[in-house]
Amino acid sequence: MNIAGIQKMTLLDYPGRVACTVFLGGCNFRCPYCHNSELLAGGIEAVMTEEALLKWLQKRKGLLDAVCVSGGEPTLQPRLEELLQKIKAMGYHVKLDTNGTRPEVLRSAVEKKLVDYVAMDIKSSPARYEEAAGSAVDLRAIEESVKFLLQGAVDYEFRTTVVAQLHTEEDFDAIGQWLLRLSPERKARRFFLQPFVDRDTVIFAGLSAPDGEGLAHYVDALAPYVEDITVRGQ
Repeated sequence: MNIAGIQKMTLLDYPGRVACTVFLGGCNFRCPYCHNSELLAGGIEAVMTEEALLKWLQKRKGLLDAVCVSGGEPTLQPRLEELLQKIKAMGYHVKLDTNGTRPEVLRSAVEKKLVDYVAMDIKSSPARYEEAAGSAVDLRAIEESVKFLLQGAVDYEFRTTVVAQLHTEEDFDAIGQWLLRLSPERKARRFFLQPFVDRDTVIFAGLSAPDGEGLAHYVDALAPYVEDITVRGQ
């Protein structure tokens, strides 16, 4: 298990819970705006062993009540379910961050009750998905993950990191129509828009967040298609 980083406490990553975030190395996307570009290569040196992580989590019981498992893309890890099972056995709530490219892994983890909350990235509208993901994308896999979450088997959120150079109001209307097509009878439960924040670790320079007016238009475009839409990180 490639444990490539850890954030020891967060009040933002898991709504309503005090959590830590464990970052697993390796990703099948190359999003231009990714903050965790150092985690993209699967061979990145681990910061701790799995045993050390579990010992640390055991000591943090009572201070933390949840663990967010992120990346990279954690569903690429062949022993992901084993790790989730060990964390759940300690009594922690578990949140899984995913780009949705491995719906079979997502479904299995949920059905085995190894995950309590899922955050799935929606990179962009279908027509511009590969541009925002920085790589080839199997949209059928993305759609399978979206449809599974929309069924309500687990609590979830969708989220988009919003970049002025990569997103338009039309994109968010198209995302909303896409969600409606995938689930005509049930709106998406929760959608977060996260304005891009530039950092030294971002893959491409020169990207920026939309201004407040632009972001408000994006919210308005998506709002008819979701039950709750929130701008996170402002």
